[in-house]
Amino acid sequence: MLSIQNAIISVYDKSGVVDFARALQKEFGVRIYSSGGTARVLRNAQLEVTEISDYTGAAEILDGRVKTLHPKIHAGILAKRNKKEHMQTLAEQGIVRFDMVVCNLYPFEEVVSAGCGLEEALENIDIGGPSMVRAAAKNHPFVAVVTSPAQYSSVLEEMRQNGGALTEKTLRQLAVEAFARTAAYDAAIHKYLSSLNGAKWAKTLVMSYELLGELRYGENPHQSAAVYRAPRLDGGSLAAAEVLQTGGRGLSFNNYLDTDGALNCVRLFKKPAVAIIKHTVPCGLGQGDSLPEAFRKALAGDPVSAFGGIVAANRKIDSETARLIADKKNFFEVVVAPDYEPEALEILKTAAPWSANLRILKIAELSYPSEPEIRYVTGGLLLQDADSAPDAESEWEVVTERRPDEAEWEQIRFAWLVCRYVKSNAVVLAKDGMLVGAGGGQTSRVDAAKVAVMKAGERAVGAVAASDAFFPFPDGVEVLADAGVVGVVQPGGSKRDKEVIEAANARGLFMVFTHRRHFRH
Repeated sequence: MLSIQNAIISVYDKSGVVDFARALQKEFGVRIYSSGGTARVLRNAQLEVTEISDYTGAAEILDGRVKTLHPKIHAGILAKRNKKEHMQTLAEQGIVRFDMVVCNLYPFEEVVSAGCGLEEALENIDIGGPSMVRAAAKNHPFVAVVTSPAQYSSVLEEMRQNGGALTEKTLRQLAVEAFARTAAYDAAIHKYLSSLNGAKWAKTLVMSYELLGELRYGENPHQSAAVYRAPRLDGGSLAAAEVLQTGGRGLSFNNYLDTDGALNCVRLFKKPAVAIIKHTVPCGLGQGDSLPEAFRKALAGDPVSAFGGIVAANRKIDSETARLIADKKNFFEVVVAPDYEPEALEILKTAAPWSANLRILKIAELSYPSEPEIRYVTGGLLLQDADSAPDAESEWEVVTERRPDEAEWEQIRFAWLVCRYVKSNAVVLAKDGMLVGAGGGQTSRVDAAKVAVMKAGERAVGAVAASDAFFPFPDGVEVLADAGVVGVVQPGGSKRDKEVIEAANARGLFMVFTHRRHFRH
C-alpha cells in the first residue's frame, strides 16, 4: 500500500476541494503544495499550503501558462521509490517526493460546445494539468492521481480504513481513469481543431465514450453487453434520458435499440404522435389532434404485435393517455416522452399489473442529435449524416392523371414520414393518420407490398401507400391497387418509371414522386 505524505493540488473545478484537502491535512498530516487560484482557495480556508512557485523557485510566467512545468515537480512525481538512484537524486537536489496529484483540467469541452473563437479555445487547452496527470498515472505504483471531485469521498474512505494509505488496486484504477480523462480531453481538442479545417470527415477518427453501465446481457442471453455514453450529449440523445422508473431490472440491450428507434419515429411529427416499436420496427404509429387519439391509432394499427413493445410520444403524456397505455389488456416494456403530468406518471407506475416492471424515460428534447450515425463493419466503421431532415415538399411531383385531394395529401405526408423508419425494402399503408400495414425488411419491393397489404387486411381499402425507394416494376403497384389502395408516394427514379406510372393511371391511382430515397438498413 502507498502512504500519502505529500500532495500537489491544482484544480480548475474547485467543488469539494477544500473539504478534501482539509481531510488530507487534518486527518492524515499530508503536506499540500498548490498553485494559483487553488492555493488561494485553500489558504482562505485556513489550510497550510506551500506555493509551488516558492517550492520550485520559479515564478509563474506567460500569464500563468507555465506554473507546474518544472523538473522539481515532475521529478517528484516520476521518481521510482524502489530505485535507489532516483531517491538519491531527489535528496541531492532537494526535490519533494509527491505521493498524490489532485488535478482536473481546464473546461475545454464546455467552452467550445458553448461556441467560442479559436483564441478562447486555445487558451482553454490545459498543458500543465495533463502533464502532471499523465506523469502520476505512469508512476501509479508510487503516486495516487485524483482527477475528479467524484473520487474524493472514496479515496478518503479507503485512507481512513488503511491508516492513510491506498491499495495497489485503487492506485491502478485511479491511473486508468486518469488516462481515460486525458484521452477524452485530447479527443475533444482533436475534434474541434479538425472541424476548423473545413473537411467533412476527419482524417483520423478519435472517439471517447464513458461507461454508463453493464447490461444483464446482449441481444441474446449468451452475449455480454454494456452501454456507453458520449462525454457531452445533445438533449435529444437517448443516453441523456432521465430514468424515472427502472422497472427493477433497468433497460436491456434490446430495450435501448428499440427505444432509440421509437424516439426517432416521433421526432419529426408536428402533430401529437405515438409510435409503438418491436425489434426497432414500428408496428403502430398514429398522429392526431390529441395524444390520446394518437395512441389509440398507434395501438389499433397492430394490437397483436404491440404487446411487449416500446411506446414513444412526442408530447407530454397526460392522464388520459397514461390510462390507455396502462390498460390491463396491454403490456409494454418502455415508455419514453418529453415529460409526464404527475397524475399520468403515477398511473403508469401503478395502474397495470405490469406497471412495476415498466421502464419510464424522460427525454429533454426531441430534436435529432447533431452527431453523425455510426455503423460498425468488420475491421472498421461507417459514418453518415442522420436521415433526419424533413423533405422539401416543393420538390414533390404528381406524375399521374389523378391528383390527390386535400385529405389525401395529409395521408401522403404521414405515410411518407412513417416509411423512412421501416427497414428496407419497405412499403407502408396509412389511413386516417395511422399506420395500418407495414411490409419491411423484404428483399423485393413487390413482396414488401404484399406484406403491407396482408397486414392491413380490409383497411387497405382507401389507404395511401408509401415506398422508401422506387418501384422497379409495375407489379408492386398492381398488388396495392388490387387491395384498394388509392395512391402511392415514392421517390421515383426507376428505368421503368413510365411503366409504373402507366400502371397507376390504368388503375385510377394517384402517384407522387418525392425525388428522395429513404433506405434504412
